[in-house]
Amino acid sequence: MKILIIILTTTLITGCTYYQPAPGVYTTTSTPNKFDRSWSAVIGALSDQGVYISTQDRGAGIVQGTRDGIVVTGSVRTHADNSVRVPLATSGDTNRDPTPIKRITRSYNSRMGR
Repeated sequence: MKILIIILTTTLITGCTYYQPAPGVYTTTSTPNKFDRSWSAVIGALSDQGVYISTQDRGAGIVQGTRDGIVVTGSVRTHADNSVRVPLATSGDTNRDPTPIKRITRSYNSRMGR
């Protein structure tokens, strides 16, 4: 009987295995928040289309620049539902180039992975 108890106890103890994590360096990837991602994308999109950026006010979410006499303004706005909107507007001599918003929007969407 004593031998049976020893065998059962040994079986139960050896049945519990603890796996330790492998040694090494573990890195975590963090994704930028929606505002940061949109802010970078709108600045990149303006640059992609040759807009000289003259004003960047990250706190207000405003970026403004010019190209060929056309002023382009982008506003990065976070809404109550945590969504981010980026309206773009132009002013100035838009008769010289009527489609900068379309091109900038295409660049912005590309940078956002859309």
